[in-house]
Amino acid sequence: MTNHWIDIKNADVILIMGSNAAEHHPISFKWVLKAKDAGATVIHIDPKFSRTSARSDMHVPLRSGTDIPLLGGMVRYILEKEKFNREYVAEYTNASFIVGEGYDFKNGLFSGFDPSAKKYDQKKWVFTVDENGVPKRDKTLNHPRCVFQLMKKHYQRYTPKKVSAVTGVSGENLLKVYEIYAATGAPGKAGTMMYALGWTQHTVGVQNIRLGAIVQLLLGNMGVAGGGINALRGEPNVQGSTDHCILWNTLPGYLPLPTSDQTTLEKYLRANTPQTHDPKSVNWWSNKPKYVVSLLKGWMGEAATSENGFGYGWLPKADPGVDYSVIFLLDRMYKGQIKGGFILGHNPAQSMPNSNKVRKALDKLDWLAVAEIHNSETTDFWRRPGVDPKKIQTEVFLLPSCQRGEKDGSITNSGRWLMWHAKGIEPMGRSRSMGSMVVDIFKRVRALYAKESGAFPDPILKMVWPEVYDADGVAKRINGAYTRDMTVKGKQYKKGEQVESFLFLRDDGSTSSLNWLYAGSYGSAGNLARRRDLAQTSMQARIGLFPNFSWAWPVNRRILYNRASVDPNGKPFNAAKPVIAWENDKWVGDVPDGPAPPMASPRGKYPFIMQMQGMGQLYGPGRVDGPFPEHYEPAETPVRSHPFSAQLSNPCMKGAQSDMDVLAKPGDPRFPFVLTTYGVAEQWCGGVDTRNTALLLETEPQLYVEMSPELARLRGIGNGEPVVVESARGRVEAIAMVTVRLTPFTVLGKTVHLVGMPFCFGWTTPGAGDATNRLSASVCDPNVSIPEYKACLVDVRKAQKVTELHV
Repeated sequence: MTNHWIDIKNADVILIMGSNAAEHHPISFKWVLKAKDAGATVIHIDPKFSRTSARSDMHVPLRSGTDIPLLGGMVRYILEKEKFNREYVAEYTNASFIVGEGYDFKNGLFSGFDPSAKKYDQKKWVFTVDENGVPKRDKTLNHPRCVFQLMKKHYQRYTPKKVSAVTGVSGENLLKVYEIYAATGAPGKAGTMMYALGWTQHTVGVQNIRLGAIVQLLLGNMGVAGGGINALRGEPNVQGSTDHCILWNTLPGYLPLPTSDQTTLEKYLRANTPQTHDPKSVNWWSNKPKYVVSLLKGWMGEAATSENGFGYGWLPKADPGVDYSVIFLLDRMYKGQIKGGFILGHNPAQSMPNSNKVRKALDKLDWLAVAEIHNSETTDFWRRPGVDPKKIQTEVFLLPSCQRGEKDGSITNSGRWLMWHAKGIEPMGRSRSMGSMVVDIFKRVRALYAKESGAFPDPILKMVWPEVYDADGVAKRINGAYTRDMTVKGKQYKKGEQVESFLFLRDDGSTSSLNWLYAGSYGSAGNLARRRDLAQTSMQARIGLFPNFSWAWPVNRRILYNRASVDPNGKPFNAAKPVIAWENDKWVGDVPDGPAPPMASPRGKYPFIMQMQGMGQLYGPGRVDGPFPEHYEPAETPVRSHPFSAQLSNPCMKGAQSDMDVLAKPGDPRFPFVLTTYGVAEQWCGGVDTRNTALLLETEPQLYVEMSPELARLRGIGNGEPVVVESARGRVEAIAMVTVRLTPFTVLGKTVHLVGMPFCFGWTTPGAGDATNRLSASVCDPNVSIPEYKACLVDVRKAQKVTELHV
């Protein structure tokens, strides 16, 4: 999320796409309504009419899995009608960069594709550089191989007629959306995009978001108040958990996980530290060695020295090219390649795709420890319907976890605000916080290593580990401290004093920090996550910045890339809603993206400081499936072709391969309908908490499938009748909800019906039905391996017999 919740109120147009914000992210929608009260236009693009649609100025239904055609058509419109912010695009994006001769795009494939490996040679997509290694540019944007012209050519195919034919959106609605949103490219205007799982959970999920960012860069909507790309999280600490490396392929602070061929710290840093030769590029990731070494010192303490690479050799490492994300871990488990493990606060037997396979995978473990608040489909997989518990070999240990109100700690919300919550009551019964569980379990493991040694004891025994779990103490360690007496910029610091920000971290072992992004959150003034001060300057109050309420990473900056909100002289593009401004030789307003003066100054720096070249990336050669987003159909699609190219699905798409991973063929007549999934307001995420809350279960008691009256008539189904929904992988029972909230689509000349189901139910709630994910497929985006929950093919028919539902 580039901006924050309150900033949504500053938008002139709000485009909500792939989200039901009113029901699932109500705090975000509070600020949407504030913006609407101030005259903003709200557009909701989503397959289903919902409470969000009801409060929007315009609801645009589209077929699930066709976001890229709609947004690609918007790019075409913006370029053709010259609605883009020319100064912003030329000065602050890579639109002017000249792309090398190796790049090409033909019939759905970019240059460099290896069909046997399903991978691209991304070296084909590099920029042309001058004798100093700096990308060549043409700020007139006329060079035939500049990014601007290549992008214009790429999206020329996305005509309103083709977009309408693929998405099912009427030509009239398309034009209205394009006109309204493109108007935010005018001076003094801003539009924001709000998205959720409806964008991400696709085999083109990353490229969906990329294309939204491209639209925002063309219109000059990045870095400004009321702009940005704003991700709506389904849980209040999703941002915090990813910051602290819940993802397998990162270390804390989004540092890359080492691979086994990076045998030394020097090799790791050389492979992962970007270098630029442009003096105007900040290239912030060039500081990576400081953050990595400080992290190693935070983990290993005095044992981490320059002589041993600060303990780098003790870190676990991934094999190059191997995907360790959950889908592929479960696939290995199913194939008998994993003996046991821990599952903490996760319910994969209900929430992961193809859950019939997931449950059989759990059957093959020797042991499993699960930390959970309630019994769930994962804690109890061994006694699910149709299974004899005596025949399940897995020994399961349930670790009772306490609830959030029963422990101290922090969350980092979608706007990157770090906020502390204090324990309200003591944990019930024998339940404990997961932090305390992990601390004690690892202490016992260390004691065993100390007594019995082992093949590789060093990382176990030399790691700095607390005696007891203390959330506040962990927060201090995350911030970081000096490991010896230091003098920095004329100021003396004692060993053990907290570092003031990541600007003070070093790569010589003199500082520690468990997450560089959070350096500055817990300094001499204490734990800043506890702050609740509403004070603002008059300039900050104009946009609702609230810089003294909690703390935001990085360095309490509230709007990322805010130096793109001003012209090259430092004057805000929108004087009525300034984020920062250059006054009296300094920046005022938000914490700027670095202290350098505006671009017009000889000492000026490019605004997109986290990018190697310092520019917003209209052209993104770092994505594994192409530098420009391109439409590909979901892995299971009701069509056999589309008008943009001959390449039907994402050529780099990932997926598990086993006898249980079956996909329906394109246009498969056995499964004629498109299924999309979503949450409901009354049941939170997978429902483990809320299904065990009687009043919430009463409001939404069991699994249902929404369908249009037209589809209900087609299949002879009445509202409230039990039905069977079946895919190539499994079947579930559900109650039919016949509603005009879903309408049939006309796609490439034929009628396509879409049905929708919530993903919050499971068999451990008697009579509620079982997991919708028995239907979904183990296929995923090739960049981040997120599963494609939002589009698969199913059949729907009346149930002759019901065993999973109370009816």
